[in-house]
Amino acid sequence: MSQAQLNSPKSWLVFGFAILAYISAISQRTSFGVAGIQATERFDASAQILATFSVVQLVVYAGAQVPVGLLLDKFGPRILITCGALLMAAGQAFLAISVNVPMGLAGRVMVGMGDAMVFVSVLKLLPLWFSGSRIPVLTQLTGTFGQLGQLISLFPFHMILLGVGWSAAFSIMSGFAFATFITTIAFVRNGKNWNGHGAGEQETGSRISQAWKQPGTRLGFWTHFSTAFMINTFMMTWGYPFLVEGQGIDGALASGLMAVFVVVAIVLGPILGALTARHASQRSNIALSIVGSILALWAAVLLWPGQAPLWILVLLMVVIAAGGPASVIGFDFARTFNPPRVLGTATGLVNTGGFIGAFVTIYVIGFIMDMLHKANGSVGELYNLPAFRVALSFQFVMALLGMAFMVIERRKARRFLAEQ
Repeated sequence: MSQAQLNSPKSWLVFGFAILAYISAISQRTSFGVAGIQATERFDASAQILATFSVVQLVVYAGAQVPVGLLLDKFGPRILITCGALLMAAGQAFLAISVNVPMGLAGRVMVGMGDAMVFVSVLKLLPLWFSGSRIPVLTQLTGTFGQLGQLISLFPFHMILLGVGWSAAFSIMSGFAFATFITTIAFVRNGKNWNGHGAGEQETGSRISQAWKQPGTRLGFWTHFSTAFMINTFMMTWGYPFLVEGQGIDGALASGLMAVFVVVAIVLGPILGALTARHASQRSNIALSIVGSILALWAAVLLWPGQAPLWILVLLMVVIAAGGPASVIGFDFARTFNPPRVLGTATGLVNTGGFIGAFVTIYVIGFIMDMLHKANGSVGELYNLPAFRVALSFQFVMALLGMAFMVIERRKARRFLAEQ
């Protein structure tokens, strides 16, 4: 593709409709997070079973990233975004008619598979349609605009869920995903610069190995792990129950607080994009400082005597939300350390980080909540503030693990660059 075709009006058209598919993917992913209380009633579920819905989806999402990356390098982003939208539409439609846990889990598996195909495919489109310093900024904007999907799940979806019911709410989400399936077919293209690569079994293994051997890929993985797992844990499962049942605030106010995530992403995303473009050597320090801020606010909220005041909960929302734009820094490490032929694979590897961290954390939190409830003789409320204080503290273990590996891989990456 000529330079004249890069950064053209058509580039922005393709990017716009790819972003629409990603907005849909985020709304499908987070829709179950605000339906947790209704799911507990519909499926007569314990905390562990509720956590299992998100864990299964995240396991599928994370497990699919490497195969998706390989398919992306071979077939290109248009096909994968199209397939992803169709899978999410089918999954949400199945969830709408689900009346027991196995049916519900099957629906979330399809949503997880479809969701896994979208984000890395949108990132793969960027160097095919844009050039230069626009790419790191647009990478951040992809994550930023995608968070608008959270607004869809927090407000219209949640209102329909409360007002009309489970089946109608998830059917409408299925329709939204199917609409992006149509728009992707109509408007998204790989571009003339696309040149797919064949991938036999031996080459598949070598691509994964080549991408993972790059210290920048591993640094990107642990950066994504450390910055993203807490926002995924909060948005996908435990945030809404913690605010409503643990902090005793109204459901509408809880949704409003969680909407802060979108505002922060819109404001902070472009800023971090510009910073990573101009100060590449400070990318890991930016990510580490944001993780440290999240831990500091979580400590303040969990140690607060009684229910925390609203202002500190707002601050908690702000710093957790900052983990979303910060996680995109991980993809910038993958982009700058890997050749184009394995970039899709490297991006997929990085993208597993925050989701592996999330599904471990979500499940362990549910396990701790159930154990505390049983230790109390299974009397009283399953979700209560003392139990949340203990269970949510597991996040500190995961965050410290991720930060330690970030520092280790950063040293290796800097040594690699010095040798080059």
